[in-house]
Amino acid sequence: MATTTRSWWGWGTAEDAVRGSELDALLRRVRELLPDADLTPTTAPAVSDLGLPTPRVAAPRALAPLCSHEPTDRAAHTHGKAFRDVVRNLAGDLRSAPDLVVRPRTEQDIVDVLDWCSRSNIAVIPYGGGSSVVGGTEPRVGDGYTGAISLDLAELGQVLEIDRTSRAARIQAGVLGPALEDQLRPHGLSLRHFPQSFEFSSLGGWLATRAAGHYATLYTHIDDMVESMRVVTPGGVAQSLRVPGSGAGPSPDGLFLGSEGTLGIITEAWMRLQDRPAWRAGASVHFAEQDAAVAATRAIAQSGLHPTNCRLLDPAEALLNTGVHTSGGVLVLGFESADHPVREWMRRAVELCRDHGGDLPAPPRYTEDAESTANENTADNWRAAFLRMPYQRDALAARSMIVETFETACTWDRYPELRAAVSEAASAALASTGATGMLTCRFTHLYPDGPAPYFGIYAAGRRGATLQQWDEIKAAVTEALHTRGGTVTHHHAVGRDHRPWYDRQRPGPFAAALSAAKTGVDPAGVLNPGVLLPGMAP
Repeated sequence: MATTTRSWWGWGTAEDAVRGSELDALLRRVRELLPDADLTPTTAPAVSDLGLPTPRVAAPRALAPLCSHEPTDRAAHTHGKAFRDVVRNLAGDLRSAPDLVVRPRTEQDIVDVLDWCSRSNIAVIPYGGGSSVVGGTEPRVGDGYTGAISLDLAELGQVLEIDRTSRAARIQAGVLGPALEDQLRPHGLSLRHFPQSFEFSSLGGWLATRAAGHYATLYTHIDDMVESMRVVTPGGVAQSLRVPGSGAGPSPDGLFLGSEGTLGIITEAWMRLQDRPAWRAGASVHFAEQDAAVAATRAIAQSGLHPTNCRLLDPAEALLNTGVHTSGGVLVLGFESADHPVREWMRRAVELCRDHGGDLPAPPRYTEDAESTANENTADNWRAAFLRMPYQRDALAARSMIVETFETACTWDRYPELRAAVSEAASAALASTGATGMLTCRFTHLYPDGPAPYFGIYAAGRRGATLQQWDEIKAAVTEALHTRGGTVTHHHAVGRDHRPWYDRQRPGPFAAALSAAKTGVDPAGVLNPGVLLPGMAP
């Protein structure tokens, strides 16, 4: 098997970075859209040149074999994978590097590490695959701690038990997406949770951030797939009862789902699985008017058809990522089933689209029809572009481009006003920062009562100033989301970067209850300080 090297400064592996004809085509598209962009490349510094701060703590002898202070380890665990993380890495700004990277091999190791850190006032930053885009894995904890460790769960990556009868499995939290599916495949099972970060994110990370996967409807969040969880906290181990459902008070799992490592370390979970699909259908629908495309998408979301994929790309998004010119956008549709053909579901969805003026440049594709599934189409082009987006973002970030996203959810009645407010805020922020660019939008997930819009910024920044430009744009757009009834995040989590708006979004009594829970399970306050709740004053 060919070996690959994880990039310490950017997305994925070094071998898969954008280069050659792909890079040429990417830069050509940028020059067409933004002819004045300065695309002079910046090269990431060598780890040996970073000048990382000297570790402030040393592990007890019993834990030392689990710990690493190697510069490459510390550099790779300093930031997540957001645009601002990549820009800081390229500039060699790793001032928040963890003192140690700790890789527990057993649950008892985690207990021992938390005991040590609680006694010694050392911040503990849980780390799964490191794909956070909201500052969730960054040891940005201030000076109130004697040190900070990155607790990497990579050694806890096994499927421990499979219940084929109930179609569920007990899985360790450190397993990454591909390794999980590889272990389930021989049993004909799948978790069917494929976020864009799938290759480089873990089950524990999905649970801790309430991640959303590839299902556009119905099975949207990882929450829907949990039977029970096991969580190690400084105050003890929490193991919830494994049942298909329970009305016994507030859900224990609900406390830890989305807790982002502030209340405990998720070590394993029983997860609901699915049989691997045998029937699939896909189609791409073009629209001449954006409002009609939104209306068609809403009709499908409220139809009870529950498509696996139902992603609406606005004209700019469709052009950038599929090369298709439309005046109203493209709706990427998909259905799948392990039990039955899905032609009738696709037929009805297409009918709803045509009722709103949608046009299919090619007929739907079905798994039973090998010839049509082999034909290249807009949906296939978008899927390929979707997986390459983070790599392309890195290539552009290294060339002073501002390429980043906002994701939210709102009710259907509020969407027009929210979209207009975001567009206005983005335009004003781009102008005030001196950046020239554009705003795109796609719906990533759908509910009967509203969409999850995902906005993208593509702008030519000022060399050496893109981080400051982005921070101003982000603040302006996130404020618009908050004031127009959108959530601060639909599936990227809160982390440290969304905290100011999260503090305003959550109800006061809930904030008090969350703070009390934090005190109860983590009295020393060492678990991921500054995420969801205030940490020690810097």
